[in-house]
Amino acid sequence: MADPAALLTLTQWLSPAFPTGAFAYSHGLERVVAEGKITDAATLQTWLEGILSHGAGWQDAVLLAVGLRDGADLAALDALARALAPSAERLRETLDQGQAFARTVGALTGQTLAPRPLPVALAEALGNTALALPPALVIALYLQAFTGNLTTIAVRHVPLGQTEGQRVLARLAPLLTALAARAAGATLDDLGGAALAAELAAFEHETQDIRIFRT
Repeated sequence: MADPAALLTLTQWLSPAFPTGAFAYSHGLERVVAEGKITDAATLQTWLEGILSHGAGWQDAVLLAVGLRDGADLAALDALARALAPSAERLRETLDQGQAFARTVGALTGQTLAPRPLPVALAEALGNTALALPPALVIALYLQAFTGNLTTIAVRHVPLGQTEGQRVLARLAPLLTALAARAAGATLDDLGGAALAAELAAFEHETQDIRIFRT
């Protein structure tokens, strides 16, 4: 059983209200919406499934899982997470959010946290506070927060109705839990990505003339 106090702490850290600035990053979604490739709930769900299973979702899940283990080399994971970023925008996205996360958790807990990519920053904060939570649960909630942010962006900018956005999130729940369970037992050898359309969207977004989001 998860400790209720620890679970509340984690959900606060991953809440949209936590000041990481996640609302400012679309992960390339702004580009594919502008191109007319995402027009409804079905196309949004397909795009999110690809990112979660084969892109940053899976890679972040593995990095977080490894970072949560005893004796994890967080400095090495930090360097690896930076190297895995496929574009300048994606690197900025994970570093900016990780830095904001570390700064706020430090102010709340008195920890001194290094500015790391977001999944590594979360792993370090959880390790320092010794929150007794199962890794698969931590990873699932991380992936849900990531997916929820992108869904909220789609609701506003596709646009989708609020109910349709929530339907997408609900339909993705089994995938989130399955990925979290698999990542909890993964090693760095399981890292890899093939979400090529999403990566190209991030590259193209860097030179998009009119942009609302940073990525």
